[in-house]
Amino acid sequence: MTERQVFSAEFKREAVRLLESGDRKAAALARDLGVRRNLLYKWRDEIRSKGDDAFSRKPGPKPVAEASEVERLRKELEAVKAERDMLKKAAAYFARELP
Repeated sequence: MTERQVFSAEFKREAVRLLESGDRKAAALARDLGVRRNLLYKWRDEIRSKGDDAFSRKPGPKPVAEASEVERLRKELEAVKAERDMLKKAAAYFARELP
């Protein structure tokens, strides 16, 4: 099994710059750089969608909608746990035998 290649952000940006310059076909450029052609297109799409944040290892902030959804679910989980604990205590109380 071959070891996975890791390319630096600078290499990826330069490869995309060469791809977009249009001097050479993507297949020839990929062969010269030693990468798959679809990888060049993937890098290009990532730069187009993320801009300067492309290829950064730092995860970006969560979108506001996602963060609020996580907070809502945490509160709901806390309420459900409290309800469960109360029902456990009630079940234990009613399970006791009366004298």
